[in-house]
Amino acid sequence: MSESSRSGRGVNGFGLRLVVSVKVRISVITAVFNNREMLPGALDSILSQSYPNVETLVIDGASSDGTLEVLQQYRGRLSFSCSEPDRGLYDALNKGISRASGDVIGFLHSDDVFGDSDVLARVALAFADPEVQAVYGDLLYVRRDNLDAVVRYWSAGQFCRERLGWGWMPPHPTLYVRREVFQRVGGFDTSYRISADYDHILRVFSQPELNAVYLPSVLVRMRLGGSSNRSLPNILRKSSEDYRALRENRVGGLGTLAWKNLRKVGQFLRRGSVGAA
Repeated sequence: MSESSRSGRGVNGFGLRLVVSVKVRISVITAVFNNREMLPGALDSILSQSYPNVETLVIDGASSDGTLEVLQQYRGRLSFSCSEPDRGLYDALNKGISRASGDVIGFLHSDDVFGDSDVLARVALAFADPEVQAVYGDLLYVRRDNLDAVVRYWSAGQFCRERLGWGWMPPHPTLYVRREVFQRVGGFDTSYRISADYDHILRVFSQPELNAVYLPSVLVRMRLGGSSNRSLPNILRKSSEDYRALRENRVGGLGTLAWKNLRKVGQFLRRGSVGAA
């Protein structure tokens, strides 16, 4: 690789200089609906990334709370934005996927922020290997009113296909996948109301000989308050949809679902070690 195709910026958390190929174009999709309060934080987090070759797409579901006015303030800094009715989060994400032009596609939800300004540089560095098809890292769940108040620390760990049957999955907000993988396995199945991300993960990570790279650092800080844990009916519906995804993807059944939920216990216990991330 010639020096003209390389870009270096700063030092990451491991003391290694970040030197990455800017040839890898990363599309980051943000879906939003009536979230004018939190959206600027998410957009600023994307736009302040040190990695330069980023496409930023925002899909708004015809918000009525002033979100559109927020998007107007970012006009000229976004690669693409639209505001129109949709059929929910996963329909919006599918719209973003269809418009994305990057070699690699990932998501940052409107409530969330990146762990630091070099996250996408680390992702791009991993994808500089053309054999790599997916990259993911660790996730912090934080209080909605305080990004530094850690509630859960999801340390993803290395991938092997057998772990799917024991309830393992990467944190979806940290997952980046090559465009051709989306073309092969499809987008989100909108017949799922809550678990389309889990279904999609199972489809991606069940691919034979998938080459996935784990980055052992916090890639995203995710505010608590998602639809899957807002009420008992939603929790029950998520469990039902998770079970359906497991059966349809032939990964497991009730035992796998039980292990998937038990894995969360350790995430609460580890929250005090965030400084080591």
